[in-house]
Amino acid sequence: MAKEKTNYVCTECGGTSAKWLGKCPSCNAWNTLVEQVATPAGGPAHNRFGTQFASLAGTGDLSVLSEIEASDVDRTSTGIEELDRVLGGGIVPGGVTLIGGDPGIGKSTLLLQAVDALQRAGQNALYVTGEESGAQVALRSRRLGLDRSQVQVLAEIQLEKIIATLDAHRPAIAVIDSIQTVYSDQLTSAPGSVAQVRECAAHLTRFAKASGTAIVLVGHVTKEGALAGPRVLEHMVDTVLYFEGDTNSSFRLVRAIKNRFGAVNEIGVFAMTERGLKGVANPSAIFLSQHSDPVPGSVVLVTLEGTRPMLVEIQALVDNGGPSPRRLSVGLDRDRLAMLLAVLHRHAGVACMDQDVFVNAVGGVRISEPAADLAVMLAITSSLRGKPLPKGFIAFGEVGLAGEVRPAPRGQERLREAAKLGFSVAVVPKANAPKKGSKEIEGLTIHPVERIEEALDIVRRLD
Repeated sequence: MAKEKTNYVCTECGGTSAKWLGKCPSCNAWNTLVEQVATPAGGPAHNRFGTQFASLAGTGDLSVLSEIEASDVDRTSTGIEELDRVLGGGIVPGGVTLIGGDPGIGKSTLLLQAVDALQRAGQNALYVTGEESGAQVALRSRRLGLDRSQVQVLAEIQLEKIIATLDAHRPAIAVIDSIQTVYSDQLTSAPGSVAQVRECAAHLTRFAKASGTAIVLVGHVTKEGALAGPRVLEHMVDTVLYFEGDTNSSFRLVRAIKNRFGAVNEIGVFAMTERGLKGVANPSAIFLSQHSDPVPGSVVLVTLEGTRPMLVEIQALVDNGGPSPRRLSVGLDRDRLAMLLAVLHRHAGVACMDQDVFVNAVGGVRISEPAADLAVMLAITSSLRGKPLPKGFIAFGEVGLAGEVRPAPRGQERLREAAKLGFSVAVVPKANAPKKGSKEIEGLTIHPVERIEEALDIVRRLD
C-alpha cells in the first residue's frame, strides 16, 4: 500500500506546514503543529481551518427523531459479574472501550480473564499485545490457571497488520494492549505520540463500528493519573474505565467515567488473588473495620457509587496541634474538610482551631459526593469528645455553610442497605426519612435532622 503524504496542522489556527516547525508560521504559537494525513489530490477542498467544502458532495438522508425506532442494545456477558456491572451489563457489539490505570494495577490480567471467559462461552476472541511477547502472555495465562485457553494472540504493533488480521478473522471481541504502542505507517511520528494515538484509535473505532467487533483499548496514564495522549481519545470511544487502587493493597476498583451504554460512575470491586482478579460480591465488608467495641472518631457512612449503595467507615483523629494546626484528609476533599470545620465552629460551637485534624476513608476508597459531610463532622466531634458513637450507627447528608443538613440522592436505598447489613441507628436529613404512612425500614431507628446542631444533640443523647 502506497504511503500517504502527511502534513502538519496547527491546533490553534488551523494553519498547515509541509514539515514540522517549533513555531506555527501563521499564528506564531509554539509547539502547536501536529502531524496528520494530508488530503489526497482530487479530494474535497478544505479551508485554512480544516472545514470541508461540501459543494461536490451529495446530501445525506434526514430522519425525524420521533420516527426512529429505538431498540435495546444487545450485550454479551464477559463472565465477570463486577466487570459487567461497570460496562452496563456486558460487551456491546461494535462498542469501543478504553481502560486505563497505573502500571501493574491489573488491567492486562482482568482483560485476559475476560477474553478467556468469552472464548469459553463460544465467542471468538483476539488478544493483540504490543508490550509483551506471545510467550509472556502465555506465561501469565498459566499463572491465572488458564492452561487450556483457546484465545488467539497476536504480537503486533503495526496498525495496518492489526486491522488486516481483524478483518480476516472477525472476532467478537479484540483487546489492544496498549494503544500507545500501536503505530501507523502513514505517519512518521513515533508510537505513543499524539498524532499516532489519535490516528490509530480513529481507525480502530471506525473498524469496530463497521464490522461489529467490540474493541477494548488499554491506555497508559500520566504521573497525575490521567489517560495519556490527546483528550480526543476519550471522546472517540464509547466507554472509559479507570482502574483504581493501591498496588500495596489486594483490592481494586474499576470505575466508569463515560459510558454511552450504561450508568456513569458505576464501580466494580475486585480482589487480587494468586489466580487473578476475583469480583467482590459485598464490597461494604472491605471498607468497614472490625472493631470489637465502638471507638471514638469512627462513623459509618452510606455512600452511593453509581447505582450501588456502599457502607464506608470514616475515621477522624483530633489531637493537640502546634501554632499551625494541620488538616489532612485521605480519600476525601481537603478543602471541604476545612469548610466543615468552620461550620462546626460557627453553628455548633465545636472549636478545632488549635487542633490537628486527620480524616480517613477506610480501605483506600475515594469519596467525592457531599453526602459524606454529616458523617465526617460527627466523626470529628466524637474524636474531640473522646466518646464513641453507638454500635450499629450510620449517617449521611450534605451540610451547607448555614449549618443546614441537605438531603442525599436515593436516601431510601441507602437506608435499606444499612438495615440489610445489621445497622440499627441512623441520623439522616429530614427529607430522606420515610414519609408518614410509608413502610418503615425494619430494624432501623431513624433520627431525621434539619441542622447540624440537632444531629450533635441527638448523638449526645445516644451516649
